[in-house]
Amino acid sequence: MKSFTKSLSIALIAALISVVIYDQYFNNLYDIPNNNNNNLKNTVLIPTNYKVHTNSIAGEKTDFTIAASKTIDAVVHVKNTSSSSSNLPSFYRYFYDEDELPERIGTGSGVIVSPDGYIITNNHVIEDSNEIEITTNDNKSYQAKIIGTDPDTDIAVLKINSNKKLPYVFFGNSDATQIGEWVLAVGNPFNLNSTVTAGIISAKSRDLNKRDGVNESYIQTDAAVNRGNSGGALVNTSGELIGINTAITSVSGGFVGYSFAVPSNVARKVFEDLIEYGDVQRGLLGVMGQALDAQFAERFEVEETEGFYITDLEEGLGADLAGLKPGDIIKSVDGITINKFADLSGYLSTKRPGEKVKLIYKRDGNEMRVDVRLEKINRTIFFYMEVRELTKDQKEDYNTQDGLYISNMNNRRLYQNGIDSGYIILEINGQRVSKLSDVKGYKMGDIESILFLNPAGEKEKIILKY
Repeated sequence: MKSFTKSLSIALIAALISVVIYDQYFNNLYDIPNNNNNNLKNTVLIPTNYKVHTNSIAGEKTDFTIAASKTIDAVVHVKNTSSSSSNLPSFYRYFYDEDELPERIGTGSGVIVSPDGYIITNNHVIEDSNEIEITTNDNKSYQAKIIGTDPDTDIAVLKINSNKKLPYVFFGNSDATQIGEWVLAVGNPFNLNSTVTAGIISAKSRDLNKRDGVNESYIQTDAAVNRGNSGGALVNTSGELIGINTAITSVSGGFVGYSFAVPSNVARKVFEDLIEYGDVQRGLLGVMGQALDAQFAERFEVEETEGFYITDLEEGLGADLAGLKPGDIIKSVDGITINKFADLSGYLSTKRPGEKVKLIYKRDGNEMRVDVRLEKINRTIFFYMEVRELTKDQKEDYNTQDGLYISNMNNRRLYQNGIDSGYIILEINGQRVSKLSDVKGYKMGDIESILFLNPAGEKEKIILKY
């Protein structure tokens, strides 16, 4: 008993001494002297630490070797040999016959997307080509055939023939990509074959020029892209194709931190349409309006600063038939949040006529839902004119099976020459037109003459080059 009492006394005395030492030494060690604020005089700094949980899983892997190995052999070098007169100044063309025009050689990249040799690239890479040569990563060369092009999305489809199955890249879901996600750009900048650069997705649904009338919805990245990368692959860390590298913004012409890619969902849809139909099938919602921001919200007297504000609808098309009205604000389509116009146009670019989309919209502050059937786009902008394919009644009224109807005239030069809405375009440069695809790809300098048919049934030809 005496031994136990003695041991207990020693333990209590040791504990007391420990408390006194801690109170006198450690508290003084972390005291913050503060002569200006007595409330902080006795504040104590507590050291912080953290634990590394070795059994946790990283949000995203940063080892790019697997993604690079899956992609590098499927990205090809594209050489475009051209002698088109459209590449020369007008005064220069008169010194050469058509078969004597000097050659122009352009280079870019392409992505093999099937084992039988289908390749996706940019339209501007193979534009005006007389001959297209494809060089694969194993230094084999092939002559490529153009299957189809779509200038609106800057996508072109090529085909090469090989006696063996070719390496190819699988399509990924670009809608599922996230800002901050790691990506690789694979291409041939400055003729440096099989170059891989890494970066993250900086933004989505990026429209580079909101006033050019072209519906753009690019993926923006900071992966280094330079001349020659156009048409190359943008892939995720799993090696899946999520975009086709297309453009950069630069003052010097070199990479300055921003590059842009056509989303893979858009590229895939264009690719499939060109192979199956020969042109791109686009679904039309049938709404006109404006993406909201603080300025437009004030103008339209609404509280919402995000979404697509409907100002008008096309009668008889999906949105009109589904009951939408001017003043409604589209907030999402198939779960895709609509913050700006590029969100809406970009997603609809992946859809075909006849498909249905689920809209969430607001009317008078109330959230509503509806399914809308997309219709075939029946108009396009050509030479500052809105043109449409002829209806059956118009073909009978104008007594013609060919031509495109001018539904809106914004070309001042043609208007001053008496051409207006209600006229029909019969020919461009002597070539008959009847489909919207017939006027795709024309540049301003390419148009030499247009043959019109007026409402009285008279033909009028306007010469635009002399």
